[in-house]
Amino acid sequence: MLTAVALIVHVIEAQIPLPIPIPGAKLGIANTVTLFALFYGKQGNRYNVSLKAADAFMILICRIILGAMFTVSGIAFIYSLSGGMLGFAAQAALKRIVTNEQIWVCGAAGAMFHNIGQIIAAIFVTGTPSIAAYLPMLIIAGIITGIITGLAAQFTLKRI
Repeated sequence: MLTAVALIVHVIEAQIPLPIPIPGAKLGIANTVTLFALFYGKQGNRYNVSLKAADAFMILICRIILGAMFTVSGIAFIYSLSGGMLGFAAQAALKRIVTNEQIWVCGAAGAMFHNIGQIIAAIFVTGTPSIAAYLPMLIIAGIITGIITGLAAQFTLKRI
């Protein structure tokens, strides 16, 4: 069910142009679902259900694969996959030290590492290391959007 929600959000978000002058930047709202899954059950819940990091990772991978079928080209799939995996690794590592009141930190870190993963993939795909000059703008945008998605997951977990 969470994969379906993440996919729907991803497809809808792909249709929304952002009014910022950073090509390729997007809110990453679908990551809210991944963060939710990563933290759900960390400190217990009334339904006695707990998701593991592997569950959240599978939601992410399925969303990326299915999302690529519906919205993007093959090259964008490579960028999304590399960014998603690196971003998830950062979030899973931080999960061990942050509380459910600090999920926004994981959101920001995940977005930053997502952008780093995308730039690394772009350098390999294009053979153009100068693309890395674009990274500071992406990281700033990523921190802002990552905080937003992290707060969304944090507030959702608090309400459930």
